[in-house]
Amino acid sequence: MVGDAQATQRRLLEAAAQEFAARGIAGARVDRIAEAARSNKAQIYHYFGSKDELFDAVFNSLVADTLHEVPIDVTDLPEYAGRLFDRYERDPQVPRLATWYRLERAGTQAPLEAIVKSNRDKVDAIARAQQAGDLPSHFAAADLLAVILAVAAMWTSITPEFTELTTAHTAASQRRVITDAVAAVLAGREDNKTGRDGR
Repeated sequence: MVGDAQATQRRLLEAAAQEFAARGIAGARVDRIAEAARSNKAQIYHYFGSKDELFDAVFNSLVADTLHEVPIDVTDLPEYAGRLFDRYERDPQVPRLATWYRLERAGTQAPLEAIVKSNRDKVDAIARAQQAGDLPSHFAAADLLAVILAVAAMWTSITPEFTELTTAHTAASQRRVITDAVAAVLAGREDNKTGRDGR
């Protein structure tokens, strides 16, 4: 029975992820989720409480999976950004669900603890590396993380029309732009100082 319940919850989460990624929270329908999961609406409410709580469960699972698949590596932040890009390429639902979360859930409730802890742990790891002299400190740790996350996700947030203007038309070339950009950010302040001094 426990195994059956876990299997049902897993199917509901997978079906909900597809529905929410395609339509957002407001546009998602629990009856479509139940049908896709070979379940029923009563089980959704039994296991998750409400449609909003189901979305939160999906998003928490997304955060946990991403942390497991792409742990931060402060010794190679360009490659960390590249691995985040790889994750978005493998599962386009990830950036779509993150976008819906920002649009429909962020600021409307208490912050999701999984995200708070994830961000805090990453910032702390960067700060420790900066204090040890292993990373440049021309950005505060949280600001540096924000830049890395934004660069890693940049191809998911620009229009196809703009993408046509770039020279990065394959996943490999887009990934290279991301890793090169993060490397440039890490070296940027020192290079700028050299350039201003003329040495």
